[in-house]
Amino acid sequence: MRRFRLLLLPAGLALGLTAEWAFYGWNDVRHWLPDLAVGWSFIVCGLVAWSRRPESRSGPLLTLAGFAWFAGNFATTGVAALDWLSAHALYLYRGPLVHLVLTYPRGRVKSRLDAAAVSVGYVVAVVTPVWQSEVATIVLAVALVLVAARGYALTAGRERRERLAALQASAGLALVLGIGAAHLAVSAGSTAWDATLLVYEVSLSVLAVVLLAGLLEAPWEGREMSDLVVELGETRSGTLRDALARALGDPTLRIAYRLPGSGVYVDAAGRPVDLPPPGSGSALTPVERDGEPIAVLVHDPAVLDDPGLVAAVAATSRLAASNAQLQAEVRAQLAELEAARRRLVESGDRERRRLEQRLHEGAERRLLALGEELERARRNPEASEDAKSRVEGAAVQLERTLAEIGELARGLHPRTLTEQGLGGALRSLASRSPVPVDLAVVDGGPLPDEVEAAAYFVCSEAIANVAKYASASRVRVAVAVRNGSVEVEVADDGVGDADPARGTGLAGLADRVEALGGRLVVESEPGSGTRVRAEMPLGRAGSAQ
Repeated sequence: MRRFRLLLLPAGLALGLTAEWAFYGWNDVRHWLPDLAVGWSFIVCGLVAWSRRPESRSGPLLTLAGFAWFAGNFATTGVAALDWLSAHALYLYRGPLVHLVLTYPRGRVKSRLDAAAVSVGYVVAVVTPVWQSEVATIVLAVALVLVAARGYALTAGRERRERLAALQASAGLALVLGIGAAHLAVSAGSTAWDATLLVYEVSLSVLAVVLLAGLLEAPWEGREMSDLVVELGETRSGTLRDALARALGDPTLRIAYRLPGSGVYVDAAGRPVDLPPPGSGSALTPVERDGEPIAVLVHDPAVLDDPGLVAAVAATSRLAASNAQLQAEVRAQLAELEAARRRLVESGDRERRRLEQRLHEGAERRLLALGEELERARRNPEASEDAKSRVEGAAVQLERTLAEIGELARGLHPRTLTEQGLGGALRSLASRSPVPVDLAVVDGGPLPDEVEAAAYFVCSEAIANVAKYASASRVRVAVAVRNGSVEVEVADDGVGDADPARGTGLAGLADRVEALGGRLVVESEPGSGTRVRAEMPLGRAGSAQ
């Protein structure tokens, strides 16, 4: 076989020179030289690939395409039979090229669809009118890519990586065929005709070199341990799954991390993971450290069928998996901490409502009853003027006390929030504000109690700060429900330069909002007013119960 390849090289060189002399003659250098370069590029690259990768048929196919490239150059010899055959072999080289890219890098057909597509490629290679149609050329180029894409989508592991190489090669040939269609669309003999022909020939030569480089580098082969160490070492633990899925060619791959001492497996976000049972169609590959399991790879059985690759993946992902496991543990603990914070907020709100109710139903009612008694005493005609004066003074003090209790009750939990909802509570709040309030509340339906309370207290605290510090003429309050979240904004036209760190009001509200999975932002440039914005998701509300 080596001697045969050695004979093919001079044969190809001689065929190329003969073909260019027969078609162009030696005087038309600007046409025969690029044409010769294409055929020789195919032959030389094919023979090198054949020698370096003898197990692959890609090298012979590339060499065959090079010999077939010159077949169309003998259409003007004057020998009728040879001229006829050559005229019908103008696109003969495209048959081996279609075969090559669809079966790249092994050069072997792997499915019935591939076999059918390769057969069609060889048939249309000798039907010259097909390739002489721009529309037919583009349709065949698109079909070529679709066949390769289907093969890629339905495979996993090493075969998927090889199919990716075939898809890339097919896309490259499709692009070149598109350039060929553009060449056909240009009027023959024009400057544009010569330019597109040159681009087409250069593109074919580049395609031959790229295909050879791919065969020599062979990125689809199983990674050595050192290669995986480098790749995973440069990968952030949060994307370990993506790196392994890409390296192993399995988009379905999942990683489950084992929480120490519990036997529970979680994903990178800390959510519990149920490992698939035997017979589910998924394979499990454990990743261990010091004999203890730290993670499990859930993958397609075809991915890790090489024991050496299993060992390499386990060894190189051990450190990354350990790091990711720690992150998963932290996320799981953080999730529990967030749930605990939400429970505290909900518990605090319930207690505030209970205290407000006790004040309203207890002390406030008794004081109101006392006020009625004082009013009757003040109106008693038998009472002396001094007694009436004392009763009136007591009534004023009682009225102030009732106002203070009412303010205290609203600070604990406004009754209007329970009775009239967020919109009614904010209208009541705006009516009591010393600074005019422009209120815009979009009714998005009932809200969770803790979210509704947080939204109210954000508005209440922000309006109180405007009245105390902002020197503003107006304040605008907007509340809306968008994309599953409640958005609250309070903006004024005051002096600005507000700093949440100076007081505990907004800082405490920020804690409350964050406990519900939201965030609170304060924007306050000097002289530009202050804007307080809070956003709280509805989906997480109540999840801790």
